[in-house]
Amino acid sequence: MDTLKKETLKAAGVDVENALERFMGKEDFLERMLKKFAADTNYAKLAEAVGKKDPESALQASHTLKGMCGNLSITSLIPLFTRQVELLRAEEYEEAYGMMEEISRTYDQVQKAVDALSE
Repeated sequence: MDTLKKETLKAAGVDVENALERFMGKEDFLERMLKKFAADTNYAKLAEAVGKKDPESALQASHTLKGMCGNLSITSLIPLFTRQVELLRAEEYEEAYGMMEEISRTYDQVQKAVDALSE
């Protein structure tokens, strides 16, 4: 992974150094896992659940995304999903659903950075 790709990921909120520690310095493995994150369907499931106002499905998808972001050191999304999970568990559904604009904007930035890995 070249310096430009690392900087692009960092700018999108990925703690590349921490992630590489988790992956024992294996940059190719980190890239593969980030691409799997980008291809994962849980974000679409979350958006659909929020659109349908289905708190149980939203909680499941948001919680899964929180864990994935933690494992991949996507620090820009971890606090957003953590907060959304907390709100859903507290049955503060409208506030949890209202977070989707910020989550979507941040998720799109990460998605673009991960897509740039293939260029």
